[in-house]
Amino acid sequence: MPELPEVETVVRDLRPLLVGATITGARCAWAGTLRTHGADAFAAGVAGRRVEAISRRAKLLVLDLSGGLALTIHLKMTGQLFVVPAATPADPYVRLVLELDGGRELRFRDIRKFGKVGLYARHPGTGEPVIEAGASSVFAALGPEPLSDEFTLAVFRQRLRRRSGRLKSLLLDQSFVAGIGNIYADEALWAARLHPLRSASSLRPSDERRLYLAIREILAEAVARRGSSVDDYTAPEGDGSMQERLRVYQRAGHPCLRCGRALRRIVVGTRATHFCSWCQRLSAADRKGAATILRGMTPGPGPTGIGRRGRRWTELPGPAAIGLTPEEAHLSDLRARATRTRTAAAARRARARAAAGQAATRLDVAP
Repeated sequence: MPELPEVETVVRDLRPLLVGATITGARCAWAGTLRTHGADAFAAGVAGRRVEAISRRAKLLVLDLSGGLALTIHLKMTGQLFVVPAATPADPYVRLVLELDGGRELRFRDIRKFGKVGLYARHPGTGEPVIEAGASSVFAALGPEPLSDEFTLAVFRQRLRRRSGRLKSLLLDQSFVAGIGNIYADEALWAARLHPLRSASSLRPSDERRLYLAIREILAEAVARRGSSVDDYTAPEGDGSMQERLRVYQRAGHPCLRCGRALRRIVVGTRATHFCSWCQRLSAADRKGAATILRGMTPGPGPTGIGRRGRRWTELPGPAAIGLTPEEAHLSDLRARATRTRTAAAARRARARAAAGQAATRLDVAP
């Protein structure tokens, strides 16, 4: 699922294309995409509205519309946004279209149909989007933005010391800090040398500071690199490159870039979690409660990792491999599946861009 850096990239790409444009109509091909309205009511609600600004809150895109409305878009797993000429050929995966003046359209493409679009009035006092008059903000349950100036080390410590859960689960909790997902939680914990199953209550002040700095530095780098295009994520102006800089995510079995030992993989709350069991130590107190999860850990091929010598027969791909232990066979299968997944995702992104006509119809001027 696109996280803070990916959504921020989409927002920045869309600003010059959408701000100042007027929505003339809307077409919905999948009713489940709309969170707050039926298709006809949504189309009537946005028609004639001018896009005044585009911003981000957590993993949500927020379009400020004239008349005091806010339109939110949650990309979820496979959501993609493209601004194209209205004459661009139809795409069967486009779930919602906003028709714009000047003969253009904003198309929301979503293969898995998990994405959501909502239309809200803004509270006259606070300006926050609300579901209905007098109701709480749509963003009420979200934690602070980790890259904002207000998110200081003191604020982070204060929030952290109220919690006692495991660090990986805590970083994924959007009410704790907004915008962090699976990729950057793993990356921040590795950078801070903290085990994903370590309890928040066990952290020392120096641990808290390392984690705070790691979160901000990694998210800032990912924004600068346009996010990580490891699955279906792509932005209107192209893919990101942060995937080339990831240290642990989806690298189980490969050598840790700090110590050279094989990285490990476990599942925490249904989410694949990647870490170095040597650099990110787990205390005996935490290990006892995490025993069940650790039993499902995918080990690397040995203490020396891989890639530091020529491959053995057991490491050769396909039928050339001989003498594999069950553990090695499982690891080889994981690597092969990861490679197939990355290849398939890259092909899907390429097809999405081709379907949107980006190569031939890139728009170089703002409306």
